[in-house]
Amino acid sequence: MDAVGNSRLEQRLANLPRTFTTAQARQALLSPRDLAHLVTEAVIDELSRGVYRRADAPETAHADLLAVCARAPRAVVCGESALALHELIDDIPAAVHIAVPRGTSRPTISPAETTPMYDAARSVVDAMRHRSRLGEALALSALGRHLRRSGRGGVGELQHFASELDALAVVRPAMEAVLA
Repeated sequence: MDAVGNSRLEQRLANLPRTFTTAQARQALLSPRDLAHLVTEAVIDELSRGVYRRADAPETAHADLLAVCARAPRAVVCGESALALHELIDDIPAAVHIAVPRGTSRPTISPAETTPMYDAARSVVDAMRHRSRLGEALALSALGRHLRRSGRGGVGELQHFASELDALAVVRPAMEAVLA
C-alpha cells in the first residue's frame, strides 16, 4: 500500500476508540482488507475475532476483559474476574466472568476502554453467595482482604449489598468471624 493509502487508513483509525469492533471499523470506512493490512503492519492487534486494539494504546494486562466488553457492551465483569481486578484474590481466573441483563442472550466470545465491573463490596458478597461453586477459601480470603482494606467502614457497604441480595445470613457471620 502506498503512503497516501496508509495515511488514509491512519486517519480513519484515529477516529476509532483504542479498542474497537469490526462493526465500528466499518462505520469508520475501514474494510476487512484494511483491517488485515493494519494487523499485518502491527498498527493494530486482533484481541479476538472481530475485536481490535490500536498498537499505540497503553499496554494492559486485561486485554481479555477489553475483548469481552467490546463484544458484549451491556455485560458487567463479576465473580472471580471482578475479585481479581480489585486485587482481593491472588488467583488468575481461567475465564472472564460477566453478568448480562435478564432476558439477554449470553454472548459468544472467542479468544472497551471502559470495563464495567461490580465494585469490590458487591464482588465479595457475590463470592460469599456462590462460595459452594467458587470455593469457601476464595470467598473468605476476598472478604478478609476487603475488610482489611476498607476497615470497619466497609462493613456497612457489605451489609447493604448482602441485604439487597438476600445474603445477610451468610455474610454477617463470616464478617463477625473475620473481624473477631
